[in-house]
Amino acid sequence: MFNIKKLKKPEETSGPPIFIPHLPLRDIVILPHMVAPLFVGRTKSINALSNALDQHNKSIFLATQKDASIDSPSEKDIYRVGTIGTVLQLLKLPDGTVKALIEGKKRARIRRFAQDNPFFLVEVEEIIESHAHTPEVEALNRNIITAFFNYSKINKNISSDLANTIASISSPSRLADTVTSHFSFKIKDKQRLLEAAQLSKRLSLLYELMQSEIEVLAIENRIKGRVKKQMEKMQKNYYLNEQMRAIKKEMGDADDQQSELQELEKRIKRKRLSKEANAKVQQEFKKLKMMSPMSAEATVVRNYIDWIIELPWFDRTKVQTNIEKAEGILNNDHYGLEKPKERILEYLAVQALVKKIRGPILCLVGPPGVGKTSLARSVARATSRKFIRLSLGGVRDEAEIRGHRRTYIGALPGKIIQSLKKVKANNPVFCLDEVDKMSTDFRGDPSSALLEVLDPEQNFAFNDHYLDMDYDLSEILVITTANTLHNIPGPLQDRMEIIRLPGYTEHEKLQIAKGFLIGKQIKMNGLNDSNIHFSDNSILTIIREYTREAGVRNLEREIASICRKVARKIAKVGKDTNVKISEQSTRKYLGIPRYRHGQIEETDEIGLATGLAWTEAGGEILVIETIIMPGKGKLDVTGKLGDVMQESARAALSYARSRATRLGISPNFYQGVDIHIHVPEGATPKDGPSAGIAMVSSIVSALIRKPIYRNIAMTGEITLRGRVLPIGGLKEKILAAHRGRITKVIIPSENKKDLTDIPAAILKHLEVVLVDHIDEVLSNVLKLEEGESLFKETEEGLPTFMPEARKEIESDTKHDSIIN
Repeated sequence: MFNIKKLKKPEETSGPPIFIPHLPLRDIVILPHMVAPLFVGRTKSINALSNALDQHNKSIFLATQKDASIDSPSEKDIYRVGTIGTVLQLLKLPDGTVKALIEGKKRARIRRFAQDNPFFLVEVEEIIESHAHTPEVEALNRNIITAFFNYSKINKNISSDLANTIASISSPSRLADTVTSHFSFKIKDKQRLLEAAQLSKRLSLLYELMQSEIEVLAIENRIKGRVKKQMEKMQKNYYLNEQMRAIKKEMGDADDQQSELQELEKRIKRKRLSKEANAKVQQEFKKLKMMSPMSAEATVVRNYIDWIIELPWFDRTKVQTNIEKAEGILNNDHYGLEKPKERILEYLAVQALVKKIRGPILCLVGPPGVGKTSLARSVARATSRKFIRLSLGGVRDEAEIRGHRRTYIGALPGKIIQSLKKVKANNPVFCLDEVDKMSTDFRGDPSSALLEVLDPEQNFAFNDHYLDMDYDLSEILVITTANTLHNIPGPLQDRMEIIRLPGYTEHEKLQIAKGFLIGKQIKMNGLNDSNIHFSDNSILTIIREYTREAGVRNLEREIASICRKVARKIAKVGKDTNVKISEQSTRKYLGIPRYRHGQIEETDEIGLATGLAWTEAGGEILVIETIIMPGKGKLDVTGKLGDVMQESARAALSYARSRATRLGISPNFYQGVDIHIHVPEGATPKDGPSAGIAMVSSIVSALIRKPIYRNIAMTGEITLRGRVLPIGGLKEKILAAHRGRITKVIIPSENKKDLTDIPAAILKHLEVVLVDHIDEVLSNVLKLEEGESLFKETEEGLPTFMPEARKEIESDTKHDSIIN
């Protein structure tokens, strides 16, 4: 019997208070007389062991956590009763953890926690046990020894020598603790044995747990024996399944297959399905009831039924139609992007007025990093819908969209149906990412399979190959994203509403960095607003000198890089450190600037024209160089140019030859010279007709030896008659010119309508010249002496090198544009 002074019972006593380091245990209970190795990795626990090892008696208090998953337990997470133990050995391991060999000595109870840092120090009182042997204790003692002998007979891990050693223990208390250590009881049961203050109660509880464990082990052995007899040589792979069936039979649930079928039938009745789906499920369920549960076909049918009843046929989330609230969410998540936001709000407004509206199919097209995917996620949040993202990059198998037919082994539905099952809603926001990156091979064309998904007139009856029945996708709000449109087949484009997301302006990037990116990276790198502050000039330095992109992805990376360096500094100096990021410190943290942003040529050069191009990454400045060399009339075009761009170069040269006389050049100049046109950054592929007027300007400049103004950029397609045709991607090109510190831009007159899409803040710093003919371009870009005229008129304004064509031209007014 234990005497605890605290309880004030005459038969219980307790020792004087002892202050001792405490080691919280996980998944183990250390009992008196028990020796166990412990692997310790928590800092407090290692400190406690080290302190105990420094004491003369090497004592430590061992109590178990109530929840082993807690890494930093508090007082309430630890049992009050534990064991005073001795540290026999301590070994430090290479990974920073330690291995300790602990021996339990005495039971004790925590009176209070004296400290919790750098380790737990507790005041404990030893529970002093009386050694009075009553007849009840003696009877329980004998029963426990007998039960342990029985346990050793059915458990091969217990040797007869160990059983004899247990039988030789004379102390009932030590016997109980030793036997407990050889059983795999639950932690709570071992703790109950440790806390049992009365010896007879502890022995009684131990005997009860032993009998339960022996009975379970005997049943387990009996099940194993029966299963082993039932198995044949070809059924060894089904061993575990048979064992589970035998266990269920032992528990009295013999007809488990029948109960599973009954449960499945209840699920089918509870599930609301379409008429077609309900008829199909009933048909398949009848087939399943007649099949053997171990047949392969039964598994296929069961999986098919499970797929049908787990789909959200009529399950929807409530759509939020408060336009003001949705607009606030969209504005909080993204800066700018007015057109896509406006289209989403229009959809919500219509949905608020009409009970049922088919979900729109939006295609967000823009360069990387402008927020296409994150905008789709924001739309889901603004409308209170579930969000699904499916990346189509590299997808080349039609079955990814439509699924496999059930005749194939391991067949599954397509990604569309799988995603709907996952979110358990029939009206989510479905983002089909990188729709322009799909490809085609012998397995089919996934873009053609998407035609049905993205067609509002068809997707209410989408037919997946696996389900082989119609499924309604019309309530899904589908948003696709792409970098370019030319890789998307025409029929697929026709089914989507195209919304372009152009690159951000410098001002927009600055606002995005201040309002979104900096705060996000400060939080991700463990900092706070008082630790770091970015000035506007520092952000502009990053934008201009360390990034060249239409979006903000690289801008965020550079901000994250600075935050990491500041975090390292704060970790060394202290959390109260405040770092101000200026223009100079930005260069210190990020190193040498990567781009010559805003640096145009120092002087106006001959044969050097500045064009504007549009790529998947946004607008770019395109430099075109032309040199004239003695030769035999050869034209060289270099810079990894595509077919269309090479044809533009030839058209530009032909036009220059046709205007030779008016430009004051010998009509036969081309016979004695070679012309080389080069577009730098030769490793980057380039194509398209929009560099036509820049090529003409470069060639004419090289021929007449007149420089081109370095602050002028131009874009436009050239015809042989000198007309300047409209081009695409004007907004991106204008933004690129603004980023490059260009002050004057020449564009085709027919692109005037596109200027409305360009922010007024950008146009304020640019002079935009609209032209219809290449002569207007040359008059603007070539640097002439004061009073000098570019064109030299010949007799009647006709080229002198075409005398044989003079009469034909005079008689045909259609050709006036050639000589005007």
